[in-house]
Amino acid sequence: MTGTSTALLTDHYELTMLAAALADGTADRSCVFETFARRLPGGRRYGVVGGTGRVVEAISRFTFGEAELAQLSGVVDQATLDWLAGYRFTGDVDGYAEGELYFPGSPLFTVRGTFAEAVVLETLVLSILNHDSAIVSAAARMVSAANGRPIIEMGGRRTHEEAAVASARAAYLAGFATTSNLEAKRRYGIPTAGTCAHAFTLLHDSEHAAFTAQVEALGTDTTLLVDTYDITAGIETAIEVAGPGLGAIRIDSGDVGVLARQARQQLDSLGAKNTRIVVSGDLDEYAIAALRAEPVDAYGVGTSLVTGSGSPTAGMVYKLVEVDGRPVAKRSSHKESKAGRKAALRRHKPTGTALEEVVYVVGATLEEGPHDRQLQVPLLRGGQPAGEPPSLEQSRQRVRDGLVSLPWEGLKLSQGEPAIPTVYVEK
Repeated sequence: MTGTSTALLTDHYELTMLAAALADGTADRSCVFETFARRLPGGRRYGVVGGTGRVVEAISRFTFGEAELAQLSGVVDQATLDWLAGYRFTGDVDGYAEGELYFPGSPLFTVRGTFAEAVVLETLVLSILNHDSAIVSAAARMVSAANGRPIIEMGGRRTHEEAAVASARAAYLAGFATTSNLEAKRRYGIPTAGTCAHAFTLLHDSEHAAFTAQVEALGTDTTLLVDTYDITAGIETAIEVAGPGLGAIRIDSGDVGVLARQARQQLDSLGAKNTRIVVSGDLDEYAIAALRAEPVDAYGVGTSLVTGSGSPTAGMVYKLVEVDGRPVAKRSSHKESKAGRKAALRRHKPTGTALEEVVYVVGATLEEGPHDRQLQVPLLRGGQPAGEPPSLEQSRQRVRDGLVSLPWEGLKLSQGEPAIPTVYVEK
């Protein structure tokens, strides 16, 4: 993280608090800030933590260079500028591992340090965790609805260019098979997939000519988009050009369930029994679930994925809960927080099914059972990553394991209460 990006990842009001705390001598007080969600968005039954790897890296590299300090001249006083010039987070962070399920009140990201060190991280922490958790939570619902069929992430044209890369990573974390975003492959090693769009067919004088050019360039295992003109004629042309060994066709418009059924019958009649059917076009988890009985082999999801399927933020907040060992809490109506530094464990049945989320004040008396699992892990120590971070593949497995642990009601797409209750223990 270099250049002007660092200055943009803090907020004016954070620097206002910093300047005032430096002036009155409270900046060095030992503090604990917690990130949590008061509720799950849209009546959903679980959330999935995303972005932990990105935010840990961002904090460990978070500094204010000459360009950033020049921008802040006149925004804060010289004493604050001098302090920022030497800024480097030296505190500790504990939190939920990336890919862990979470519920209302879960202490997802606990920052311990001086007030000054920790307060300037609020926007950085929330901007990453809120975005990535929203995307991975929506994507996990889509993966569950797909019931084992692969999903391609293809939302890069529907969001900010940097959000597109983060969304591709979050979708892969949730279990998507591939992305069309090549920058996501470069940064994170995510496998990519894609095919020609309608423009390529329209470029040519005929659909036959377009399909011929694509097959000659990419081979018969390619995916041909057959709905530019007439799907029935498009499928017939596709098999005529590529033969019955064509890899796949894609349907991007219309009633894709009915069209997929008709396409399967036509492909089989033409001897293309192994040609796959990929559908796309404004799909979300509900549309995917509705297509479960149809002969669809894979899905392409774009807009719904990168917008969190109607919940583009996870609604997480970053709150001060302890000062010099003294518990503190906000008491505003409907925005209350629980005082004191907290940790959490998840209780399970002997079968592995989750029963409840126990959030407890550190130091409270708590009886831990044989099937309980502590949820917070060390993320930063002395401002640097604590140990080797999990790989993206390991985090994908964590999502899978978490979803398997939910009671079956927790995987429903209908609105309802969280899959497991949150219990607070204060003493």
